[in-house]
Amino acid sequence: MTATSLTTPPSIFMRPPQHLAFMAAPTETARDELDRLVTRYGNCHPGEADVVICLGGDGFMLETLRVILEAGLTTPVYGMNCGSVGFLMNPTDEEDLPYRLAHAQAAIIHPLRMKAVTAHGEAHEALALNDVYLFRQTRQAAKLRIDVDRLVRIPELICDGALLATPAGSTAYNLSAHGPIVPLSGNLLPLTPICPFRPRRWRGALLPSSAHVGFSVLEHDKRPVAAVADSIEIRDVVSVQAWEDRELAVTLLFDPGQTLSERIAAEQFSA
Repeated sequence: MTATSLTTPPSIFMRPPQHLAFMAAPTETARDELDRLVTRYGNCHPGEADVVICLGGDGFMLETLRVILEAGLTTPVYGMNCGSVGFLMNPTDEEDLPYRLAHAQAAIIHPLRMKAVTAHGEAHEALALNDVYLFRQTRQAAKLRIDVDRLVRIPELICDGALLATPAGSTAYNLSAHGPIVPLSGNLLPLTPICPFRPRRWRGALLPSSAHVGFSVLEHDKRPVAAVADSIEIRDVVSVQAWEDRELAVTLLFDPGQTLSERIAAEQFSA
């Protein structure tokens, strides 16, 4: 999921795709489904495939999308839910898979890029399709300074943490932290505090997708903080930079009427 994510036309295929690559989560359910699908449709390398089929839950989908990004591939990804929530997935159905793929609707997602520096001077970089967040490592609350485009906006935020989400990720941790849901076409990034203590009434901000956000960890020796980009965690950070990388993109496929944009819209009306 991410910033300024745009929905593409209903289908990206002229005919049913025949070259399919399957990737499965390390669970019994996903592995059993993998065996049945490979027996029926064959399997090829993701770099040679028309579509990558992801078998698992939302977490494994994020891992798969990161693999696609880091490999420099443009292969679209279609998820089949073998997990729990499955917000990024489609129902598992083995029948007429190439036909369903030919009619699938696509969403293009741009990731966030995180650059973090630790207290030991080590620099780390990672991509996130859901969110980049900072979180306290101990019982002590974190103290963060937040700047946007090099302008300090929050001199001192005492909190459990703070996160920057993509539009697709706005319905995940961001929503649980009482951040706003953002449409894929909104060109906005939610910046949301996690359990803020001071300033207590600050509930976050909606930033343009071009924004460059910096987090500085204050009193890092006393109040150590970790930074997370989806499933990649960096401990003892002192500074984190995060922004949307418009040069990178992944394409997710969804069954007709079940697009990511529709799911995000539906979340805004759910109880």
